[in-house]
Amino acid sequence: MRTKNRILLAAAPFVLTGVVLAGCTAVTADADSPAATTETASVQNVDASLTAEEVLADNADATTVSADEAATTAETTITLTGDSAEVEGEGASVEGSTVTISAGGTYRLTGSLTGSVIVAAPDDAVVAIILDDAEIANPDGAAIAITGADDAALVLADGSDNTLSDAGSYADDAEVNATLYSDADLTISGTGSLTVEGNGNDGITSKDDLKILSGTVTVVAADDGLRGKDSLTIEGGTVSVTAGGDGLSSDQDADESQGYVWISGGELHVTSAGDAVSAATDVVITAGDLTLDSGGGASAVLADDVSAKAVKGGVYVVVEGGTIDADAADDAIHSNGAVHLNDGTLTLASGDDGIHADTALAIDGGDTTINASYEGLESTDISIAGGKLAVTASDDGLNASSGSGESMQDSGEMITISGGDTTIDAGGDGFDSNGSATMSGGTLTIWGPTNDGNGAIDVNGTFDVSGGTLLAAGSAGMAMAPSTDSAQGWVFATASGTEGSTVEIVADGTVVAEYTADTSFSTVVYSGAEIMSGTTYDVVVDGSSTTVTAGEGGTSGMGPGQGGQQGGGMPGGTRPGGTDDDQP
Repeated sequence: MRTKNRILLAAAPFVLTGVVLAGCTAVTADADSPAATTETASVQNVDASLTAEEVLADNADATTVSADEAATTAETTITLTGDSAEVEGEGASVEGSTVTISAGGTYRLTGSLTGSVIVAAPDDAVVAIILDDAEIANPDGAAIAITGADDAALVLADGSDNTLSDAGSYADDAEVNATLYSDADLTISGTGSLTVEGNGNDGITSKDDLKILSGTVTVVAADDGLRGKDSLTIEGGTVSVTAGGDGLSSDQDADESQGYVWISGGELHVTSAGDAVSAATDVVITAGDLTLDSGGGASAVLADDVSAKAVKGGVYVVVEGGTIDADAADDAIHSNGAVHLNDGTLTLASGDDGIHADTALAIDGGDTTINASYEGLESTDISIAGGKLAVTASDDGLNASSGSGESMQDSGEMITISGGDTTIDAGGDGFDSNGSATMSGGTLTIWGPTNDGNGAIDVNGTFDVSGGTLLAAGSAGMAMAPSTDSAQGWVFATASGTEGSTVEIVADGTVVAEYTADTSFSTVVYSGAEIMSGTTYDVVVDGSSTTVTAGEGGTSGMGPGQGGQQGGGMPGGTRPGGTDDDQP
């Protein structure tokens, strides 16, 4: 069984010796340097291959509350009359501007009230509240506070428009601190609409499970928009959240089976100053359309003590469907443990990492586009086995790093490419592993960098290529090629071109591969099934031919086994001006 504690890096010293930055010669990614002894960082094991079903199987089942469960007696009607209310039926009473529901059952609220509705029913009671064109504003606290009940259902009557608003502030130690507050499991459903104004703190909070099945729910909150402490599940409806804190949140960290967010449907629009979607344990997305804007978007300047990720999980983030359009000042997708993309369409922009996992990141399917990022993908272990991935990064495109140092030696990280279609446009290193890398299938196309302080390929250990198709076109200063003993042949050529140039790999007069350059370049690396080591090929750029021998060549880089220089920023891919991953 997986362990659902937060992922911790064990402190370990790194040995850095024999680094020479001048008089460089081109190198292949072979780790045969005599100075290759290091101590690597150890990480707590998580399995990035787990599916949504497997992750959810380890979590406690969220409670779904149906209004039918409360229909044990006749429905009670509560008519709100401004500063008071009238009750027809059993189980409710009115004192001044406070309506108190003291028994299980179904209660229909209609009208307008300046005051509050309190549910103080027995601990085993099931209470259903039907909002039928109800407006409740409480200048002194919560509009609806469910402080006693086992389960509660909030039903939005067909065609109804409902509004809840609360006080402008709460005491620091206030237990009830949301416009719609529940100590019980709370399920929201129906076909009407609900607008919640959280003036003093959160919009909607359940201290147990919070679930939205349907309806149109709009929340504007000073702090968190939707908070289910034990879990937050959204199965349908149209949900719009504007939050001064986190947009959607589950923060139970005392039980590893709770504290998760599961989105399985619906249309969600979240704008947050903090994280758009945040879970103490897991975020699982299997369907739905999500539009997320956190921290002001990728171009915003974020304070060091603010976490403004679009999607953040404490243990797992799994995406198996739906669409995610995220614009984040911080990481777009982040996990303190593992990220697994298995399906879905993701369009991401980030002021830091497009996708970050502290321990492991696996892409097995889906269509992911990172339009803007500091680093595209970052993790200790990166695996791409399927799907389509396009990365634009101002620094490294793919970065396998534990963030523990800048040793030029193999420190144990790994990038594994076995399938999929990956394209990288990088201002720093395109394909960067502080450890080793393997490629056995798929396509990998790397454009950039254009500056000589970085390389299209930068692997400290070995880079074994046994299958797939690789093109890397970048600068010459730190240029690298795959390992010389790779099972599949490769060619390295010093050949220059600009954006729009035609790059051809020619064997005996036959073009075996052709590309149109996305950026300027000074070197070309190509590997494909048709390349045989020791055989000569022509690398042709806009008609100008360079003859090379497969498995040989290159004129710039660093000494054998030492790999390329890490890209800009701090170890582990911290954006300029930030701290290492800022707030986890």
